[in-house]
Parts: sequence; C-alpha cells; structure tokens
Amino acid sequence: MTSADRQRVLDRAFSDTIAAHGRVQRESSGVIFAAADALLTALRAGRKVLACGNGGSAADCQHFVAELVGRFTRERRAWPALALTTDTSILTAIGNDYGFDRVFARQVEAHGQPGDVLIGISTSGGSPNVLAAVETARARGLVTIGLTGRDGGALGRGVDIHLNVGSPSTARTQEVHCTLLHVLCDLVEQELGNADD
Repeated sequence: MTSADRQRVLDRAFSDTIAAHGRVQRESSGVIFAAADALLTALRAGRKVLACGNGGSAADCQHFVAELVGRFTRERRAWPALALTTDTSILTAIGNDYGFDRVFARQVEAHGQPGDVLIGISTSGGSPNVLAAVETARARGLVTIGLTGRDGGALGRGVDIHLNVGSPSTARTQEVHCTLLHVLCDLVEQELGNADD
C-alpha cells in the first residue's frame, strides 16, 4: 500500500463518519429527544435501563451502562442500569439450554419490569436475540429503544423509539451509535443530574 493509498483510506473513513454524523444530527433530533425523555421518565420513577447487542454493539451496551451507573461528566447519584451482555455464566447457560436467540430475552424476563427501558442495538436491525429481547420487553411493559444501521430492519419496525443511522457500513454505524449514546447520557445527566444537587 502506497502513502497515497493509506491517505485515501484515512480520508474516506473520516469523511464517511462525518457525513453519517451530520445526517443523524440534521434528521433525528426529535427521535433523540424522545429517547432521552424515555430514559428520564424511567429513571425519575426509579426504574432501570437494560441494554443488549452483539459484538461491537455489546461493547456499546457496556460502555453506555458504565456511564449511567458510574458517571458521564458530572458527579451525581448512580442510576440503575444493566448490560445483558456481560455475565458469561448466564449467557452460556441460556445459550446451551434455550439457544443463543434467547440469551437476552430470558434476562429481560428475569429483570424487566413495567416502566423500565430496554435499549437494543443492532447495526443490521436483524439480530434474532435482540429482536427476541424487544418482543419480551414489549410484552412486559418496557419502553423499547432501538439503535440500528442500514434501513433499520425488523428491529427498527419493532421498537417504540427508533434511532437509525442509515449507513450500510457497520463501522460507520457503530461510530455514530457511540456518539448517540454519549448524547443521551449528556441530555439525561444535564436534566436529571440537577435533581441530585
């Protein structure tokens, strides 16, 4: 690979992610605020946030939950949140006994209560285990938020609030998802954090 080739790779990655971020910023503010409001309503009521996804999206879930339980940018009380992606004993037991498609849904059955929020992340919008978790969450009275790429797929059609990046690139979608989750943390912390002062 020549220096010019390397520069093209770098330039394309940055220009594509900037374009994807700009598109979501211009077109999705209302949906972003709706997602923030759902989180605020749940946390104000003492409810919790559950999050699930696979691979890089699993890492995004864990990152987001860490910001809620720990902190984002300001000192405030901890908020109840669980990443359904972290307990290997639970994941392997459910995967072995019920199948991998049930690894998140079974945990929603265990932990989800009416008024909680489930965030499902799938860059394709078609992850069977995330779709099963959303189906279980809706049946139990949770508010469901989906973060997707491409056209949103079945996940986008199945959630209450759909945050779609609209990019065919998994990498670019994940980059915007990270920004979206940080924006949600910031919005919630700016508003709800004041109540903890």
